[in-house]
Amino acid sequence: MPVGSETDDGDGTVPGGHPLRAGFALGGDDGCIADARHRAAAFLEQVRSDHGLAVSVRAMDLTQLVVSELVTNARKYAPGPVLMELRVTTDSVEVIVWDSDPTVPSVRAVDPGRVGQHGLEIVKAVSEDLSVRQEPVGKRICARIALSDAPASDAGARRNGRATTRIAFPHPPP
Repeated sequence: MPVGSETDDGDGTVPGGHPLRAGFALGGDDGCIADARHRAAAFLEQVRSDHGLAVSVRAMDLTQLVVSELVTNARKYAPGPVLMELRVTTDSVEVIVWDSDPTVPSVRAVDPGRVGQHGLEIVKAVSEDLSVRQEPVGKRICARIALSDAPASDAGARRNGRATTRIAFPHPPP
């Protein structure tokens, strides 16, 4: 169930400068990953139908993928509940996941022979922006995904087959 939801004022934010948003407390049980994906899809459908924002099929799929990967990692590495917030502006959706483990994750070096542990690599590859912020308790990971298939700010890079991603935590050496 959404913790909060607001309406758009035409410039990508709601009155007061806040994006459309919904927050969810996930129990951390076996069904919370699927529940998080379903909640993200329902939220984006509501944004599309109630607020008239264009949400591409690609954005819907990538948002569910990012939610799945981030909630899976939170469930795997942090005890207790997981909080998820979704924020939408006119051009992007932010997936924010909080968990109780303060350890900042790192993207592992590429290894095609490695089985598993590719979640953060996947999130980094499909997101326009990825950041991690340590909190007084735990950490908050935020991934931003374009709502359209070719966002104006990154259209040239995407046409050339390159996605640009900025990440706010250290990478291991190649």
